[in-house]
Amino acid sequence: MTLLTVHPDNHPTPHTPTPPPPAPPTPMPRLTTTVPREYVHRKSLAEVFLTGSEKTGDNHYTLTAQWPRTHTFYTTPHATHHDPLQAAETIRQTGLYLAHAELGVPLDHHFLMWNIHLTTHPQHLTIGPTPTDLTLTTTCTTLRYKGKRLADFTMHINITRNGHTTATGGGQFTCLTPTTYHRLRQPHTHQPTPTPPTTPTTTDPTPYGRHLPLDLVLTPTPTPHTWQLTPNPHHPILFDHTTDHIPGMVLLEAARQATHTHTHPTPTHLTTLHATFHRYTEHHTPTYITTTTTNNTTNNTTNNTTHSTTTHTTHITATQNNTTTFTAHLTTTPHT
Repeated sequence: MTLLTVHPDNHPTPHTPTPPPPAPPTPMPRLTTTVPREYVHRKSLAEVFLTGSEKTGDNHYTLTAQWPRTHTFYTTPHATHHDPLQAAETIRQTGLYLAHAELGVPLDHHFLMWNIHLTTHPQHLTIGPTPTDLTLTTTCTTLRYKGKRLADFTMHINITRNGHTTATGGGQFTCLTPTTYHRLRQPHTHQPTPTPPTTPTTTDPTPYGRHLPLDLVLTPTPTPHTWQLTPNPHHPILFDHTTDHIPGMVLLEAARQATHTHTHPTPTHLTTLHATFHRYTEHHTPTYITTTTTNNTTNNTTNNTTHSTTTHTTHITATQNNTTTFTAHLTTTPHT
């Protein structure tokens, strides 16, 4: 009898099947979010209105934005329309965002906004059942460089909602290096520790168009049509981040509140704004806001019926130590 010996190495190696390649990941949908808050110089994400940007040509950009149905500060007394100054803040954010994200200005640089202009169309500022999504068509012009660094530019913007023009405007910006800004601002390079001002001496804030004492930025003076600028330095929106000077949006709000006193109690819409920032408005130096107003009547004929519309144009001047720091012209029309 013969024994058959089988060496273990003679066993065939069992076949192990190759695992299938992993399935490609399912692409995530593009979701809506805000742009980085640092690009628009805001500390609170809730105050960032821009949601996206796309370059569409040489110095041409299309951005998206969203305004909430309600806002803690940008509200109107009748609560049916968005506050036109929210459009002004959107213009400010757009200029800063494009400078940083598209035009190569480093995040540590500073800006001078020399002027801002705005025209609104109240019929397209109405608040709907959902937040208001906006498209911003923007062009940057007169770009001026120092070497390879952008030094100055002008921006024009058209804000639309569902294809309808909601607002148009723009402004001029100068970009400053930290060294230049520090040299320009000495000895004001650090914001002093603010002391909350006395609450404006009015028992009825309605003439100023705001319903919360915290939101009032003007205190009456004995001189007619003259107020002292007294914003609360702890205001969460107007002083969202520390600055070594009064922010431009505070001056625009002061101009709007002063304008409201000329039209109160008649409800009105702010339809045009032209503002110029002549120099920095400093902290802790008394600032006075003075106004004059003119009325203009326009006759419109529809179906053989003539309607008269009266608009009010208010001219605002801010002074410190008898020096003009800010001027603006605001036009309002009756609210219908």
